[in-house]
Amino acid sequence: MGINVRPLQDDLPFGARIAGVTWETLEDEAVRQQIRDTFEDRGMVVFEDIEQTGKMQVALSKVIGPLKDHPVKSVERVKRDDDEMVGVITIRTTPEAAVVEIEGKRLMTWQPWHFDHSYNDELNRAGVLRAEAIAPKDGLTAFMDGVQVYRDFDPELRARVEPLTGIYTLDLRYTELRYGRPKTFKVIVDKGVALSKVAETWPRALHPAVWTRDTGEKVYHLSAYGARGFVGMENAEGDALFQAAHDEMERVAKVYYHSWKPTDMLLWDNWRMMHQACGCSPDHERVMHRTTIKGDYGLGRWETEPKHLEAADAMA
Repeated sequence: MGINVRPLQDDLPFGARIAGVTWETLEDEAVRQQIRDTFEDRGMVVFEDIEQTGKMQVALSKVIGPLKDHPVKSVERVKRDDDEMVGVITIRTTPEAAVVEIEGKRLMTWQPWHFDHSYNDELNRAGVLRAEAIAPKDGLTAFMDGVQVYRDFDPELRARVEPLTGIYTLDLRYTELRYGRPKTFKVIVDKGVALSKVAETWPRALHPAVWTRDTGEKVYHLSAYGARGFVGMENAEGDALFQAAHDEMERVAKVYYHSWKPTDMLLWDNWRMMHQACGCSPDHERVMHRTTIKGDYGLGRWETEPKHLEAADAMA
């Protein structure tokens, strides 16, 4: 028995759908390699009709690499009795969660386009996401491919942005979102006040706006979430360039919007893909579990030497 691999969507240059993943097929090294090859080639994979358990999510994640703990200690973890669930976090709607308003609609769990752990010197390799509770309306997760975005980017603007390095912070409050704010964007309930205090003790992280894969493909990888501008251009000119780059990214990106089914798991390449949580009504429950797969592209760094990162994080 094998697995069935097909394109994610006919009009997209990235992504795949895989059916037939079971405990039996995962024991076959040829199948595991086929999953890895598809992941490397297509950037993201939707696994359909797969067993919806934490153990299966972890097993699938480990096909790509070992798990690692999340770098922020205050992030909710899946409760566990052993080390199998290390690095599995919970993302949920709660009465204390942040709420924004976009085009007159109030949304919870909304996040702008980003790659995970931009505020850290190391990126996680990938993540696997599954839904425990699905909102009856909205709650989509969107993806774009940095390889495709780079190829279709305005050449003149791309030449200006490509040699630059983005600056990122752990302060993820919506009121501090400098770039990529949607039109009519309003903050109803902000989040991350405690985390912003921790961010004051962390150095800022630096990541290139564009990097090159081992395949030779260049990847546009500039996140608005937690961004504070470009190294050497923390001024009005730099802010205008960052916003222009974000606008161009949104203009050219071919976006996939995933509408969740209770039988799905979704894997994506955090070095290549950008994603967005589109949000759902504060009246609806939405609970997601995400793994953190170890690995680093080796291009991120701290702006200054970190001191007492763990101690500071434990205060969150």
